Amino acid sequence: MKLFKFITFSILCYLCLFLNPYLAWAVPIKIGMSATFTGASRNLGIELYQGAMAYIENVNKSGGINGNEIVIQVYDDSYEPLPALKNTIKLVEQDRVISLFNYVGTPTVVQILPLLKKYVEQNTLLFFPLTGAQPHRQPPYSQYVFNLRASYREETGGIVDNLVKVGNKRIAVFYQLDSYGRSGWDGVLKALQKNDLDIVEEATYRRGTTFDTSFKSQVEAIKKENPDAIISIGSYQACAGFIRDARDGGLNVPIANVSFVGSESLLKLLLEAGDKSGRDYTRNLINSQVIPSYEDLSLPAVEEYRKLIDAYRSQPSKPPVPDDYKPIRYSFVSFEGFLNAKLLVEILKLVPDFSPGLDLRHIVEKVENLDIGIGVPITFSAQKHQALSNVYYTTVESGIFIPIRNWEKFAK
Repeated sequence: MKLFKFITFSILCYLCLFLNPYLAWAVPIKIGMSATFTGASRNLGIELYQGAMAYIENVNKSGGINGNEIVIQVYDDSYEPLPALKNTIKLVEQDRVISLFNYVGTPTVVQILPLLKKYVEQNTLLFFPLTGAQPHRQPPYSQYVFNLRASYREETGGIVDNLVKVGNKRIAVFYQLDSYGRSGWDGVLKALQKNDLDIVEEATYRRGTTFDTSFKSQVEAIKKENPDAIISIGSYQACAGFIRDARDGGLNVPIANVSFVGSESLLKLLLEAGDKSGRDYTRNLINSQVIPSYEDLSLPAVEEYRKLIDAYRSQPSKPPVPDDYKPIRYSFVSFEGFLNAKLLVEILKLVPDFSPGLDLRHIVEKVENLDIGIGVPITFSAQKHQALSNVYYTTVESGIFIPIRNWEKFAK
């Protein structure tokens, strides 16, 4: 009888494997993400995550990567360096992820860079963080990080050049007092120096500052120097609060923000404040972006994004997204998360097997002229870990961000 049971069990196992060959070796592809899901900048982490999951869930429904499901193991760091460090250690040592992905912010990414060097034997890489800072774009850490987006130097350089061309030479800076703000500040300074100019005044705020904070002291400090324009390096709540107080204080010059600000979250706060005060806080507003607009339906990735994010957001909210979060239908941040996931999936398709200690770096460095549907081919190499250098400039009209066609409207 025992022999009969053993033979029967063996036959059943063989039939299962024959009918579904993936069962013999299908394992979850575990990817680690630490981002902000609580705190003053939570919209950035939530939007990035939901954009990525809209694409990944669709891939998993279609069979994953050769039968292997992609699993995003995600932890909240509230946009703070120490929790990001602890989360990364847990992801690598306990969860055994094959790579890190979709981290949010310069202070958090800068904090975990030494860990990437420490985990060199595990071949731990970080893919497509939401930051344009320099530390992970230059040695010794550039070899461990791959970027989709352009750098803050490229964003701020373009903003400065365009403002100067139309006569705005007295440029002030409002920035977050940490590695993110200083990285953007440095980009502005370098761009101004190339034009034989300098920063006329600067003002700062602390990370985690909320919209209801008064920024009148920063406004007054900058206003005294009579700037032609202001460049902000911050997050949506602080930047929106600064814009509100600047306009209320009679400072009506162009104010520019970099992509990390979270354009739609910023705009929502400004529109709500404008409804209460009867003022238009969106005039003379410039936001740089590092991906094409989700309104550009000529791009295949845009059509795919809108379809999949609509389907994803029609479902009930899932952890780690808080129950009280009100989704933004389309945003630059969720579209960037979507593109990050799309590119990651294309990379995973090139992996022959997902054995422990997988060395993804040499696979990624061979990616050449990959089309992800945004009109710009993706290429990496040993010397090139940043896919895109394009920067797109937008302003607000009729309550939405549109491309800037003519910078003369921002002339002094």
